[in-house]
Amino acid sequence: MRVLLILLLCLPGWANAEIYEWQDANGSKHFSDRPAADAKKIDIKPGYDFYGVKTIFDGDTVVLEDGRKIRLLGINTPEVQHRDKQADAGGDEAKRWLADKLKNTKVRLETGTEKTDKYGRTLAHLFTEKKEHINLQLVAAGLAAISIYPLELHYVNELVKAQDQAEQARLGIWGRPEYATTPIGNLTEDGHQGWTRLVGKVINMHTTRKSVYLEFSDTFEARIESKWLDLFPNVNDYLGKTIEVRGWLSKRAGHLSMLIRHPSAIKEKT
Repeated sequence: MRVLLILLLCLPGWANAEIYEWQDANGSKHFSDRPAADAKKIDIKPGYDFYGVKTIFDGDTVVLEDGRKIRLLGINTPEVQHRDKQADAGGDEAKRWLADKLKNTKVRLETGTEKTDKYGRTLAHLFTEKKEHINLQLVAAGLAAISIYPLELHYVNELVKAQDQAEQARLGIWGRPEYATTPIGNLTEDGHQGWTRLVGKVINMHTTRKSVYLEFSDTFEARIESKWLDLFPNVNDYLGKTIEVRGWLSKRAGHLSMLIRHPSAIKEKT
């Protein structure tokens, strides 16, 4: 019967099911995902596969020994130098930290709802053999900012808490002048390259079928997709308030916009 249990747990859908065990009148044990009389629920500890790390690409991307490229979920570290692009402030520091942390150890993966991104990289939370949550530790050290996508909300509370603490302590990027907030009035028409923090007053709002727009000026607005509004507080409360928004700028027809995917990317200023 133990062999049967192992086979059942290997089938799709059984790994996360509740498993019950009971004994019949002849002393034989039985297992099922449905409770029977006098059955007891048994605690199944899933096994994990650990993998060696071959290459540290940057602070949030590694290559495993089996060739898979892993992009760490829920976070973003500054870019390192590649081709003709100079490294962002803090990029080399994050890469060095990750290389030191993963030296002489193996890692296991917890993949997301979406298994891969558009570049074919596996999306995952990374854990060492010592049960260290690498994504979370990068944020706690101030080496990464959180970057939450609505479908990937696992560990979001822990990540937000770690970032708040790192920011208050001015660790890593939070103490660097390159990542200080920029008043929206200081934006030029060229915008800003890479991840940035902008602060200003929401002077108007408008809504389309797909999005809600927070207007800060004639040339800049932040956009929240309507399908994710349930994650946010009442967005109407932002009107007339000075807030900070975090993310990447896009430009269209001379107009700058920032997509806000999660409320952690908005901070009210007092």
